[in-house]
Amino acid sequence: MICPYMVNISLLIGAIVSWGIMWPQIEKKKGDWYSAQLSASSLHGIQGYRVFLAIAMMLGDGLFHVVYMLIVTVRSFIAQHSNKQLESASSNDLTAADYDEQRRTEYFLKDQIPNKVAIPGYIILAVISIIAVPHIFPQLKWYHVLVAYLIAPILAFCNAYGCGLTDWSLASNYGKIAIIIFSSWVGLGHGGVIAGLASCGVMMSIVSTASDLMQDFKTGYLTLASPRSMFFSQVFGTAMGCVMSPLVFWFFYKAYAVGDPEGTYPAPYALMYRGIALLGVEGISSLPKHCLALAIGFFIAAIAMNIVREALQCCEKKYRVYRFIPSPMCMAIPFYLGGYFAIDMCLGSLILFIWEKANKQKAKDFAPAVASGLICGESLWGVPAAVLSLAGAKAPICMKFLSAAAASGS
Repeated sequence: MICPYMVNISLLIGAIVSWGIMWPQIEKKKGDWYSAQLSASSLHGIQGYRVFLAIAMMLGDGLFHVVYMLIVTVRSFIAQHSNKQLESASSNDLTAADYDEQRRTEYFLKDQIPNKVAIPGYIILAVISIIAVPHIFPQLKWYHVLVAYLIAPILAFCNAYGCGLTDWSLASNYGKIAIIIFSSWVGLGHGGVIAGLASCGVMMSIVSTASDLMQDFKTGYLTLASPRSMFFSQVFGTAMGCVMSPLVFWFFYKAYAVGDPEGTYPAPYALMYRGIALLGVEGISSLPKHCLALAIGFFIAAIAMNIVREALQCCEKKYRVYRFIPSPMCMAIPFYLGGYFAIDMCLGSLILFIWEKANKQKAKDFAPAVASGLICGESLWGVPAAVLSLAGAKAPICMKFLSAAAASGS
């Protein structure tokens, strides 16, 4: 109900293409394209097609948006430079809106964090990480962490600036790039999978924090809040997260089989990120038969879909056909997560669509509140459910839907 219609439609299209068409056809090749003795969760079997084709689409979509964001950033800088020159040559007459903007700017800049504090602070954090991270993950050496901290500010700037322009953070895409670079650098024999995943955590922590803090600064700018108070609030929240996050993870890890594809918390992204790390250390030799050709095809298709959408958005204004081109990133999610997630999302869109037909204004006013209530309700239920699971409570009744063949066999 919160997501745009095309996001949910893209999920449904991805579920139909993968689980409705591709996976049944590939499973018919069992014994030819991959060994029939492999389990359904093996990356060398059917699960390999699911994961690596999804990775190909996500990397294609992410690569396009990284390049596109760099182009938008450069063009924006050039436009700002030209506007400053025009403003310096124009008169100084200010409207009420211009005066408010000027006051916000003055208030925001007078309480900024000086560079003599910011730069040494980043260096100190880098030194702490260079010392601490290799002790936690011995596969990642000190010079790997140093390289990550050297290139992270450039990626963090691109992500923060692009997120400010488009409200879209690409931190996960930069993390995927870090996985491939560092896992291939370390190699399989020296723990490249763990090193790649650990470097991804380091990179995403820096890049995503930059965009999050920029959004906080934007809120502070609009509300005349002190940027220092916004910064130290995030520092305080991060310090709390260092304590709370491991405790919450331990709580769920003990209560549920986290990572079990058939469990309550399958953690599908964990499998996908591990697949990227395996791709980095083992190369194409780890892929099942014809998986590379299919992955290249989906990689190119993801880039092509984005190019077509951006071209139509720039050239065609009347009918806005670009709105009907699905998102490759959203299409890729059901490839390994399953179709049930797409059905849930589209059901929410259907409810919102009917609501808008009945009363558009009420749907606009109350749909976010209804959606937030659904999210909070399910999230809060996770706590008593985890307590019951830790206590060993069993449900008094269980329902399961089986196909006719499975039911007759059981």
